Amino acid sequence: MPCDFRLGLSTIEELQKAREDDIKKAESQKDAVVRLRNPHVANMKSDILYHLALGSGSHDLEAMFGDVKYVCMGGTPRRMEQFARFLMDEIGYELPTGAQLSDISQLSYRYSMYKVGPVLSVSHGMGIPSVGILLHEMIKLMYHAKVKDPTFFRLGTCGGIGIPGGNLVISESAVDGMMNPYLELPVLGKLLRRPAVLDRQLAEDLKALHMPDDKWDTYIGRTMCTTDFYEGQGRLDGAFCDYTEQDKLNFLKKIHAEGIINMEMESLMFAALCHHAGIRGAVVCVTLLDRLKGDQVDTDQRTMHEWQEYPQRLVSRYIRRQLEQHQEPGTPGFQAAHNTLSPCEPGVIRSLSQLNLTRQTSEQVNSSE
Repeated sequence: MPCDFRLGLSTIEELQKAREDDIKKAESQKDAVVRLRNPHVANMKSDILYHLALGSGSHDLEAMFGDVKYVCMGGTPRRMEQFARFLMDEIGYELPTGAQLSDISQLSYRYSMYKVGPVLSVSHGMGIPSVGILLHEMIKLMYHAKVKDPTFFRLGTCGGIGIPGGNLVISESAVDGMMNPYLELPVLGKLLRRPAVLDRQLAEDLKALHMPDDKWDTYIGRTMCTTDFYEGQGRLDGAFCDYTEQDKLNFLKKIHAEGIINMEMESLMFAALCHHAGIRGAVVCVTLLDRLKGDQVDTDQRTMHEWQEYPQRLVSRYIRRQLEQHQEPGTPGFQAAHNTLSPCEPGVIRSLSQLNLTRQTSEQVNSSE
């Protein structure tokens, strides 16, 4: 029996209410510190962020990260290191004499994290589970650091639907593989539904920064987030395939008619958790190909590398504009106004015993996964 992708009235009403709630939260929480929807964390002696190799008992997280305003996430450690270095030039950030850009979470062996003034550049791995784990710990990091009104970005790659490779898609909202506009999460034997809502104004502000001489076009549309790269996205080149090419094309054309213009594997979790935490979020992805025309990415490596810089350029453009607007005339530059403390400096270590515990626990957790 074919799937009916039409949204029921209750689902539409839920999504509309979620959007209204999102606007209200943004207004009420502006300039407010990030708060957790978990009463247990406040009672913990030390909250170890296993996959970041940081802890509230071992590190002075407010001293290290209290000035953060933007968190940018992407798939691979290498890509996010490149973004951090690109961002340094883009916002004119200079490291203090003798300092160098370093991976704050290198001892976790799981994710990488770099700090460039008020910006964190973090790798999130591949797929919903990986980005979900990172988001839990990044939201808790914001809470412990008493960060005020941060903005989260996901910078990634995707398959376009009706959009050629080398263009940008800013997600309006995310849906799962069945076109449901929410994340379904089994918790204690029950399914929780969390709306996958993104900040519409942020998406519009990003699109407005498109320049006439940019090498890419910029689109805003709905994104399908799947739990699989091959069958889940209707590819014909996986190890298994029980459908025809025509079946695939019919499916892609059907969801395209519903406003889906790209596919990837992280936006649903990203949107749902950011919305649930009351954090403004945006997903900006570059298309690697048009899925209506094939499955294999056959673009040369040099072009691919250039394309993957496009989301970085647009988001860094936004961050630079925001920093310029909010920096008072005559105040010190970014290099003086923001800290560059490493997790090993004496000034940020609260307890050597807790530091050793954090390191040992992080190594044990990540080596066993």
